Amino acid sequence: MAGRVTTGCLDFARHDKQCRMTKREKDLWQGIDPSASGALTARDYRSASFAQEISQRGVDAGELLAADRTQRRIKEASIPGVEVFARKVHPQHHRGFFGEFVRRDEGILARIGLWPKQWSAARMFAHTAKGFHVHPPSVPEGSAAADWLRRLFVDELEQYSLRRYDDEQWDVMFFLQGRVEMILCDIRAGLPRRVMRFFIDGDNHRSNNNAGVVIPPGVAHAIRVEGGEDVIMVYGTSTIFHPEFEGRIVSEIENAPLPEAWQEFLNGE
Repeated sequence: MAGRVTTGCLDFARHDKQCRMTKREKDLWQGIDPSASGALTARDYRSASFAQEISQRGVDAGELLAADRTQRRIKEASIPGVEVFARKVHPQHHRGFFGEFVRRDEGILARIGLWPKQWSAARMFAHTAKGFHVHPPSVPEGSAAADWLRRLFVDELEQYSLRRYDDEQWDVMFFLQGRVEMILCDIRAGLPRRVMRFFIDGDNHRSNNNAGVVIPPGVAHAIRVEGGEDVIMVYGTSTIFHPEFEGRIVSEIENAPLPEAWQEFLNGE
């Protein structure tokens, strides 16, 4: 019947297209030396699941802020107790900008009952990184660490009054300048090991990625500067600074080793 295409014709057309694509891909790199073209790989632009994106490639903070945190896919990918919350940065034309950090009696810190006892500031030079750092969770005497942490962050996650803010260091971080990649890894006993990677913009880059972050003890955290601009950060801690609370894991990136010949000279070699 006129106007109808048989299945056989469709199969032939599809096969012909595949053959042409294969030849095109083969011819694409014909101008490259075979020893080099054999080592070529293509970037994978296929979309991944949210869990893969946040744990492997990293996502913009704005994606986390826009996501419905009650959705199962978000809950399964997020680290319990970590809070990423939006901040509003207001332009002050011809002068600069103004951004609030957080209010004690409103918003996320009021909800979880956390108000820092110490505020500090740090500057990170361009192309540098911090971490990984981790702070020890406080476990009540007579409790097994894994049982306590599962109760706190799985069974009774919203029972914020159980949290021992006075006895362990929680961090609340803000970024005033520059752009950073933050990497979090949950290494608490009894909890699944999860990784979160996301990018935050400082206040001088007004965007949906202006965010604050709450990091519980037992969650290892690292920060890398994105781009060639220094980063200025402000952070609050639930306790005053205690050096013994500062655990370091694979933090060699913070060191600036001397040239080998210099070190040999200093060692008297």
